[in-house]
Amino acid sequence: MFIEPHLGHHSDNRAGWIEVICGCMFSGKTEELIRRLTRALIARQKVEIFKPILDNRYHTEKIVSHNDRAIRSTPVNVAGDILLLAGDCDVVGIDEAQFFDESLVDVCNTLANSGKRVVVAGLDMDYTGKPFGPMPNLLAVAEFVTKVHAICAQTGELASYSFRLNASDSRVMLGERDVYEARTRRSFVEGMRRKTEGKEKEE
Repeated sequence: MFIEPHLGHHSDNRAGWIEVICGCMFSGKTEELIRRLTRALIARQKVEIFKPILDNRYHTEKIVSHNDRAIRSTPVNVAGDILLLAGDCDVVGIDEAQFFDESLVDVCNTLANSGKRVVVAGLDMDYTGKPFGPMPNLLAVAEFVTKVHAICAQTGELASYSFRLNASDSRVMLGERDVYEARTRRSFVEGMRRKTEGKEKEE
């Protein structure tokens, strides 16, 4: 389990940093984000939390995990809005980071350089198994990286891939267990192969 380097009240000469929580669908990323931010609130730190406005699966404003844990947040259109709204807080939480553009990396660096603790959660790979949005560059600049795993729906083993069950080729598609499965590498590759064979037969 991740242990926070510092939970006391910040001083005027505070040092900031970036934490990234990444993994596939159903791996507990948001759950871990909420856990860390809740601990910061218990420590009486000032916390501001943000998510992309398009993520309205469970609630238009709150961040909600698959296990129904929730915490308040502010939906934003673009990463730059986070800089405008973070104010004088100690901790900034950001969920579904993969849906933001590359400017999120500069935003997180700016926040950390100003002395804030920045906690970011997001999918590290899209439904094709490729790095997703700004996540690779966030992983590169973060001081702390936690990769969490789900359980493969096919084998029951540890899973790190998000397999899309339908035939859509849209990179961004919100969905739950009716749209995605967590899979191991082998199960993911096999599923993608079958999808490709199915398309070839249709053609």
